[in-house]
Amino acid sequence: MKLVSYRTADSLSFGIWREDGIVDLKGKVAGGGETLRSVLDKLDAVAAFASDAPDLAHDAVTLLPPVIDPPKLLCVGLNYKSHIAETGRDAPAYPILFPRYPSSLVGSGEDLVRPKASPNFDYEGELAFVVGRGGRHIAAADALDHVAGYACFNDGSIRDWQAHTTQFMPGKSFWRSGSFGPWLVTPDEAGEIGSLGLTTRLNGEVMQQATLDDLLFGVPELIAYISTILPLEAGDVVATGTTGGVGLFRRPPVWMKPGDTIEVEIEGLGTLSNGIVDEA
Repeated sequence: MKLVSYRTADSLSFGIWREDGIVDLKGKVAGGGETLRSVLDKLDAVAAFASDAPDLAHDAVTLLPPVIDPPKLLCVGLNYKSHIAETGRDAPAYPILFPRYPSSLVGSGEDLVRPKASPNFDYEGELAFVVGRGGRHIAAADALDHVAGYACFNDGSIRDWQAHTTQFMPGKSFWRSGSFGPWLVTPDEAGEIGSLGLTTRLNGEVMQQATLDDLLFGVPELIAYISTILPLEAGDVVATGTTGGVGLFRRPPVWMKPGDTIEVEIEGLGTLSNGIVDEA
């Protein structure tokens, strides 16, 4: 299944994206609430609605990040071998974690905002996963049983602010600077993700290209590590890091600017597409 959150002219809702439209789920799943997060631990019940007639046409909605209210939104730094190589740094012994915040993300089709504070606006195409079943001290061997689904992610980065301190967060949470979506693909549909290709395109030109097996710390290792620190909860989002080819390390550097279109595509998971505008 492809699960989406969206805005219509008069409400927010969530549902199943199909080729012929959207099956709205709000109020239908027993024990569910107002957002997709509330049913991520009930995917068997959600699947019962997958063959229903669609309630909405695709063009009747504006897509939002698949999970609009994550309990935690964590990103992983320096986690692709090709990206580590282009930075000239040593591979980290443990995952490098930092937070983003929901207000820093938009859905597919919405514009990313280049802030007034800096023109150094970079792209980072990534795989994100969402937790469906929480837990603490989850073994890597059991970790994939806790995943509700996978999605594309653009960890849009304000590079000079990122470099203000040794902590990445200041450059990673500017308002509407990143994106997530277009939908959340459940594991049964996504299949084995390790060999899937990730491509980032800026105005149609390929800037990043890799397969997901280039990850230094894969999804099971990240779940085991993070769940040792604190309990994972349904709806937690983890962006797993970017591959080589970011704008910062190109010569000359390449920054996203107003009028550009940035796309992050992962085989089988869809294409996350956003325009770029200046902060008003």
